[in-house]
Amino acid sequence: MQTTLDVRGMTCGHCESSVKGALEALNGITAVEVHLDTGKVDVAYDEAQVTIADMRQAVEDQGYDVVA
Repeated sequence: MQTTLDVRGMTCGHCESSVKGALEALNGITAVEVHLDTGKVDVAYDEAQVTIADMRQAVEDQGYDVVA
């Protein structure tokens, strides 16, 4: 599966690394691509192992907001 998260508050390379690292630490995430300029994060994942709610929580735990 693939989804795109709309993440608010990312402004720099550190932000990008924090979000990417938090998502990659979840079981079932196979790829993460952060687009700092648009605030979009493309995530490929195994829906049997991880949910979008899990992803949202991981990003929000880093201090960023996930929209919708």
